[in-house]
Amino acid sequence: MYKKHTLRTLFVLMISASVSYAQPSKPVVDNIIKEATENSQLEQLGYELMDVIGPRLVGTPQMEKAHNWAVGKYKNWGIEARNEKWGEWRGWERGVTHVDMVHPRVQSLEATQLAWSPATKGNGVTAELVIVPDLQDSVAFKKWLPSVKGKLVMISMMQPTGRPDYNWQEFALKESMEKMKASRTQMTEAWSKRISKTGHTARTLPQALEKAGAAGIVMSNWSGGFGVNKIFGANTTKIPTIDVALEDYGMLFRMVENGAKPKIKIQASSKNLGKMPAFNTIAEIKGSEKPNEYVILSAHFDSWDGGTGATDNGTGTIMMMEVMRVLKKMYPNPKRTILVGHWGSEEQGLNGSSAFVEDHPEIVKNIQAVFNQDNGTGRVANISGQGFLNAYDYLGRWMAPVPQAITSEIKTTFPGFPGGGGSDHASFVAAGAPAFMLGSLSWSYGNYTWHTNRDTYDKIVFDDVRSNVILAAILTYMASEDPETASRDRIVMPINPRTGEQTTWPTLRKPTRVGGEIK
Repeated sequence: MYKKHTLRTLFVLMISASVSYAQPSKPVVDNIIKEATENSQLEQLGYELMDVIGPRLVGTPQMEKAHNWAVGKYKNWGIEARNEKWGEWRGWERGVTHVDMVHPRVQSLEATQLAWSPATKGNGVTAELVIVPDLQDSVAFKKWLPSVKGKLVMISMMQPTGRPDYNWQEFALKESMEKMKASRTQMTEAWSKRISKTGHTARTLPQALEKAGAAGIVMSNWSGGFGVNKIFGANTTKIPTIDVALEDYGMLFRMVENGAKPKIKIQASSKNLGKMPAFNTIAEIKGSEKPNEYVILSAHFDSWDGGTGATDNGTGTIMMMEVMRVLKKMYPNPKRTILVGHWGSEEQGLNGSSAFVEDHPEIVKNIQAVFNQDNGTGRVANISGQGFLNAYDYLGRWMAPVPQAITSEIKTTFPGFPGGGGSDHASFVAAGAPAFMLGSLSWSYGNYTWHTNRDTYDKIVFDDVRSNVILAAILTYMASEDPETASRDRIVMPINPRTGEQTTWPTLRKPTRVGGEIK
């Protein structure tokens, strides 16, 4: 039932099956390619968004600046645009973070406070470090808990190596690598049990320590690459939570274990801003023949703020903005309305896109297609039919005029399975609208840039993003021109082998309209 194809095979089949359809205008396709290639605005858009505005954490002034910047850009290109409020979020603004070891010697550390972490007062917090001990059970943990008062508590495992696996594979003896992996597995399992025996999860443990009078939380969320950590949000409301780079965290951990009683000083000047409005940025090129039918370009606008959100999802954002610019110039009177959504708070659960779907049933019921991009800087390498039974037919027609240099390495899966929530296309799929993820080549996305402190402008591969602009622009043009309405017929969902029951189509998740508070 499920087949994988290269698009080269797909095109041969589709061309023979679609002779009755109006042929695409070659001049429009050629002009799209020429404009996207010779007059690309991607580098400038990337500079303005990533370098000047910076990370776009929901609830921050930088997020609001980004929304206003995008509206201004669209209006300068002659495209109608607006910011559409969908909710509120805990407001916060990052300040300067400085962390130093002050005993037994002085050394500045590579560290940063986590998102929404409280600021330190006065001259900061200086305290001795302790490690969550390996206790018998939650009763023993409760007895130990008063001892954290005035201490900085380390709650992450010390990694046995700061070298990524590919480095071991290149240089290590087989026996050494196997020994390292076995040690890491044993340490990971032991640490997981250690935390479990406290009676808390990774989320609730910091809150328990805070309540007991700890001076702060110190952690390290290594991402598996040289010099890279994942940077998420704090679970404290009164004391600072910081992430320390693997190299410095390991040093501090060993010092504590060996009785050196290290002390560090944390200075963090973030601001709590109360409730802040949360928006989606929407822009439209009105359809000339079917204005109430829609082809939607989709990319989430928000990011975590360890880096500047360059590949998650700055690249998807500037790609879709550039697609709109190119289409406005080369295809100014589309048959269907072309709408782009830059969604807020995707990182906290697809909140912006699910709110849009909930708030605009009149648009959702008339969607021709949604094209979503959200997994890094790489050129598109895979497309799934998302469980829409006839996606093979219409996607084939739409992709036929795309240059073979772009399509030859794209793998397709038809009819595929419906997306369950990994990115914003899932909000539309759940509502029954044909929505497709334009999946990218990795470029070490998972280890090095996804939610990390290294997700910055220099990681963007602009030639790949340009390729994606051409692909998405032609797909949008073809979907707009297609005389047929895309089928919404779905596959019969398979039986779950574990339960023996039929799986169900995903349901639209309820957006969190007021969020960010620690409960």
